[in-house]
Amino acid sequence: MKIITFEDIKKLNISPALCYQWAEEMIRDKYQAILPPKTSLKPADGVFCNVMPCIIENASSYSRGGVKIVTRYPGRQPSLDSQLLLMNADNGDFMALMDANWITAMRTGAVATHSIMLFAKDDYDTIGILGLGNTARSTLLVLAEMLPNRPLRIKLLKHKQQEVLFAERFAAYQQLHFEYVDNYEALVKGSDVVISAATYLPDDICSDDCFGEGVLVVPIHTRGFTNCDLFFDKIYADDRNHICHFKHFNEYKQFAEVSAVVNGEAPGRTDNKERILAYNIGVSIHDINFAAHIYKMLEHSELTEIDLQTPKDKFWI
Repeated sequence: MKIITFEDIKKLNISPALCYQWAEEMIRDKYQAILPPKTSLKPADGVFCNVMPCIIENASSYSRGGVKIVTRYPGRQPSLDSQLLLMNADNGDFMALMDANWITAMRTGAVATHSIMLFAKDDYDTIGILGLGNTARSTLLVLAEMLPNRPLRIKLLKHKQQEVLFAERFAAYQQLHFEYVDNYEALVKGSDVVISAATYLPDDICSDDCFGEGVLVVPIHTRGFTNCDLFFDKIYADDRNHICHFKHFNEYKQFAEVSAVVNGEAPGRTDNKERILAYNIGVSIHDINFAAHIYKMLEHSELTEIDLQTPKDKFWI
């Protein structure tokens, strides 16, 4: 079994466009996968351990499977960490133990971009971004690569100069124009798309009247938008089981999975006045698909390997 580190993956210089392609593959093929709901363990306030297994059947030359584990400990730097075990689901061989932090950030950004491309109104040009860490960066990175000629106005919330550093990261993208705002209301009002990558928000960020006609809200970490559940026209999610326990789920006006829309089994946006919310909480098929592609790219590289074989004699104890 190979050990694949963050640096091993980063050195591949995988393009944002390729990340989008990998995410698009699994959104389309979700219903061909074995995908149980994630298990979330919460031993303390603000702490979690999410266990996310799946098997992607009959893909490429073998069925891919594995499990990703994501943990959040507020006192740790960084607070979020993730690792992934990749296996050949046809024969049970464990193929690699991988750092999953790059994978998590880039697949999350690619999926969020997919929702923007799919659900945003036709003439959108203003995007408000809340939470300016790696997930927000990956989302804008993929979106900018997918729309190289589309001018976009990007609104960022002022916070300890993080907004300036964020904008500097995208200085080479001439189609992006940044401005800084002082509060949540200014961020949301007038935005055609609102992306929230904040990992924790104690309450909803602003009142109903801040969300204009045609707005798309993409709350990557779900918090801060429960009021939208009650009056938005359509709500989508990567997986029904992730949100069916939300307190307002039974009051949604209209709900469908994103994959159902992509496969023509449910309607998407039908006019530019609909307010739409897309909950992409994260499904492991993306992580495992990314991991399998990365494994193939690194298959013949010099990587650390470990032998996990048990004795062949069944009476080894």
